[in-house]
Amino acid sequence: MFTNTARTWGARILEPIAGLMARLHITANQATIFGFLLTCGISLVIASGRLQLAGWLLIGALAFDAVDGTLARMTNSVSLYGAFLDSTMDRWAEIVLYFGLAWYFTQTGQSNAVLLSMAALSTSLMVSYTRARAEGIRIPLKEGAFTRFERLVVLVIGLIFNWVIWPLIIITVLSGLTAIQRMIATRRLASPTP
Repeated sequence: MFTNTARTWGARILEPIAGLMARLHITANQATIFGFLLTCGISLVIASGRLQLAGWLLIGALAFDAVDGTLARMTNSVSLYGAFLDSTMDRWAEIVLYFGLAWYFTQTGQSNAVLLSMAALSTSLMVSYTRARAEGIRIPLKEGAFTRFERLVVLVIGLIFNWVIWPLIIITVLSGLTAIQRMIATRRLASPTP
C-alpha cells in the first residue's frame, strides 16, 4: 500500500505547514472543513471543463487534506470527533469530485461516462464503508490494496492528462475488488478460532 509510504514522506512537508497553522491558531477541525471547501471549489472547476487545472489544484488540496491530522497531534487536540469529522469530510469530498465529473460529462453529452463516474463513486464509497462497518463490529481492518490515496492519485493523473475515462475504469474495478477483499478479510477475522 502506497498510503503509508506517502505519509512518511509527507510528514516532512506537513509538519512545517501544521506548525504555521498552529501559530495562527487554526484548529485541526477548521483545517478539515477548509480542505473540504477547497475540494468543492475544485469540483466546480471540473464541472466547468478545466480538467487539467483541476488536477493540479487537487494535488495541493491533497497536501492540505493531510495536514489536519498532523496539526491535531502537534497541538495535542486529537479527539474522537475530529477523527469522525475527518473521515466524513473525506467521503463528502469524493462525492463532490465525482459529481463534478458527472456534471461535466452531462454537459458534453457523454452519458456512458456519467454512469462510469457514478460507478467509480459507488465502489469508492464501498471501500470506506466496509472498513467502517468492520470497525463498527470491533474488527480492526487495515487491509486494502486500493485505498482513498491510490484512488485520488489515479484521478489526479487522469485529470492532468485530460484523459479520465480509463482512470475511472481503473478506480471502479480496483475499488470494487478492494471492497471484496475487505469483506473476505472481515469474514476471516470474524470467524471464531477453533
